[in-house]
Amino acid sequence: MAIGGAGLMSPSGPLLREFVFSLSARQRPRVLYLPTASGDAAEGIAAFYEAYPASRCHPNHLPLFVRKAEDLRPLILEQDVIFVGGGNTANMLAIWRLHGVDTLLKEAWEAGTIMCGSSAGSLCWFEAGITDSFGPQLAQLPDGLGFLAGSNCPHYDSEVLRRPVYRAAVESGFPPGLAAEDAVGLHFVDRAFHEAITAKPGGRAFRVECPGGEVSETAIPARYIG
Repeated sequence: MAIGGAGLMSPSGPLLREFVFSLSARQRPRVLYLPTASGDAAEGIAAFYEAYPASRCHPNHLPLFVRKAEDLRPLILEQDVIFVGGGNTANMLAIWRLHGVDTLLKEAWEAGTIMCGSSAGSLCWFEAGITDSFGPQLAQLPDGLGFLAGSNCPHYDSEVLRRPVYRAAVESGFPPGLAAEDAVGLHFVDRAFHEAITAKPGGRAFRVECPGGEVSETAIPARYIG
């Protein structure tokens, strides 16, 4: 579930959480929060435990800036859901690779763990994406985890530069892919795109391609889950 943008405590948060939980076989799934992109910010971790209460799941988080677990494999592989928070995607990927988290995430995903996240937690699963990791003008990120083919662009309606920068990148040879507005989720089953869902009325997703050398943007119907 790649979510275009939605804060943990945003109005769309509970709807998106319950949709993700509906994909799990467990009534109270085990959920691991990865706050790496925000530098393990304490306020983000606190927001996670408020948004994912013990009454609905078994919440946990993995800090890497002050690492407490020597062996990360059991913690990551025992989860039903892994949620990746927003922030600096490039920094997050570099830190994951340094600690071997990228390899463990792939192992968990291939074993059936539900992977999800918003913003940085959306585009990290793809081969490439559009990021603000290097400054406010946005840039191309060519080295995502590559679990999903193509590229991704979150915040398609809330940040004015996202659409033109993504379209120009795809037109110049950047991998085509999917864009999502805030509160809109792109649901994949294995590596295949399944559907777009939205936690706000009228939320949209788009397929951005460049057939014949000219960029095109095709709206994807998004199912309202409210």
